[in-house]
Amino acid sequence: MDIEQDVRVRAAARNNADWCAALCRAHGITGAWDPRAWTSAQRTPPLYPDAVTLDPGAAPREIVERIDASPGASVKDSFATLDLTADGFEVLFDARWIHRPAPEPGDGGWELVRTEAELGEWEQAWSDGDSAGLFAPALLADDTHAFLAARDAAGRIVAGAVASQSAAVVGVSNLFAADGDLDAAWAGCLGTLARHRPGLDVVGYESGDDLAAAVRAGFTPVGELRIWLRH
Repeated sequence: MDIEQDVRVRAAARNNADWCAALCRAHGITGAWDPRAWTSAQRTPPLYPDAVTLDPGAAPREIVERIDASPGASVKDSFATLDLTADGFEVLFDARWIHRPAPEPGDGGWELVRTEAELGEWEQAWSDGDSAGLFAPALLADDTHAFLAARDAAGRIVAGAVASQSAAVVGVSNLFAADGDLDAAWAGCLGTLARHRPGLDVVGYESGDDLAAAVRAGFTPVGELRIWLRH
């Protein structure tokens, strides 16, 4: 990995850790930071990791000892450098960090979610009705993170994403489209970021077909990451 790639991966990993930490704080869970990783000694909400590494030199022991490593624990290995098999973890999936230059102003017609009721509607659309309460209302008071939503002619939320701003980038996560058209979803999301988060490069991570859609939207894969899960 060259220097530019390393800088982009570190920026993406830190941005994602900031979002994970914010979601945990909204649930009353306070994590800990050091140069190697963000970690939570208390089990984090579903789908969110108990640790996010911030440096490729992080060692398995210093991560595992700082989390609840009982079954169900997960670690976001931001540089795919850890081996947690001896600690009872298995690889859940591999993905790639992605980066693109700041989008130019466009026709993105998405809106910002501003109320608790809208946030609940957004979560139902994101999860296809399978999740409630994961995205706590406290997140709406944090201007660093924004929920973006697209509505159809009937006013229903049909696509959306989370945008998390840090010093030099904005991270996109939880991108979804009810009709499966990720190309249109990325176009709407990036157009909205050009209005609400102008001038910031965009980062995130994806895998499989979702990664292919991100590449079509102008992203470049810049580094590998790995999610470990303790069964």
